[in-house]
Amino acid sequence: MLKNVNIYKKKSTSEKDRGSVFFQWVEDCVPRRIPTLLWKAGEQKHSKEPSSLQCMHLAVVACGDRLEETLIMLKSAVLFSNRRLCFHIFSEDSLKPEFEKKLREWPSSYTKKFEYNIYPITFSVGNAQEWKKLFKPCAAQRLFLPVILKDVDSLLYVDTDVLFLRPIDDIWHILKEFNSTQLAAMAPEHEIPKIGWYSRFARHPYYGTTGVNSGVMLMNLTRIRNTQFKNSMIPSGLTWEEMLYPLYQKYKNYITWGDQDLLNIIFYFNPECLYVFPCQWNYRPDHCMYGSNCKGAEEEGVSILHGNRGVYHDDKQPTFKALYEVIRDFPFEDNLFQSLYYPLQSKFLDTVHTLCGRIPQVFLKQIEKTMKKVYENRVIVYLGANHRY
Repeated sequence: MLKNVNIYKKKSTSEKDRGSVFFQWVEDCVPRRIPTLLWKAGEQKHSKEPSSLQCMHLAVVACGDRLEETLIMLKSAVLFSNRRLCFHIFSEDSLKPEFEKKLREWPSSYTKKFEYNIYPITFSVGNAQEWKKLFKPCAAQRLFLPVILKDVDSLLYVDTDVLFLRPIDDIWHILKEFNSTQLAAMAPEHEIPKIGWYSRFARHPYYGTTGVNSGVMLMNLTRIRNTQFKNSMIPSGLTWEEMLYPLYQKYKNYITWGDQDLLNIIFYFNPECLYVFPCQWNYRPDHCMYGSNCKGAEEEGVSILHGNRGVYHDDKQPTFKALYEVIRDFPFEDNLFQSLYYPLQSKFLDTVHTLCGRIPQVFLKQIEKTMKKVYENRVIVYLGANHRY
């Protein structure tokens, strides 16, 4: 029955036909009598390990009008991830009941995959109002995660305008690639130094040749808490918490992007502490709006989409908006191909007038790969239980 799987691997298949070939593979390989339950997005096999051992920690900070964005980000996180997720949601008090209400409405096939805590916005050092207004409302909260989440060893922080296009498990594995001095991971702010923002306009130190973008940040909190950081203020090292407010006071008149600039300054003085992952893990409009410049995404597809510049909510980058709307509108427990993949392909046809819209395979490649893996696993499980097939 599985012999038709090679259809998907034929080298002669063009990019534009890959989606239809993939769906044909599903129809050919999977017995039509498989119960509908096996085709639903939320149904995945779970490990019997204690949740504390298999939990992947995901943190986000949501203030103002970021409720919907945050929920869509969390929804994208649970769609394909395999291990259990622990969400750490930092929000204004007024948003807490809304988060609780919306998350309770999710079906059990999803809610059993995660647990969550909602925290108030707090800053352990310095002027709270000053921190809260740094760059965007509450964004500086991420700087205090190592101080607040004392019982968490490692976590992934993302901005609210992020969408996962593959399992979080995959970026979580990068933690194992850290060497003995690395304690955080981010992607470059830009791929081309001569047109990057930091290389042209920054009035403060920044990491590397282009700086780094903090919208997707993997952190080993234990290492951060235990490290003495080199700095430009005193000859000796400072702990993370000791360093934050003096650093802000010194550079506050020179920074533009708030907490991201402070992180760039920290890792300028401590480059050995940073692991730099490639651009497909933090793919932004800058990677395609002037022409494709993220080679990792061209080769492997976008892994994590970062819709900064408000592109989910205007018509400047319709490819990004299409992904956001399709995931937002995807009915829980529905068929991933019919209710997510095909609507996405259809919407992409209306984006070809933009440079980002001319490379749809970059946005679809990881989604295809992940769906294929999910359905292959379900076919194998089904065939193992029903030898007649």
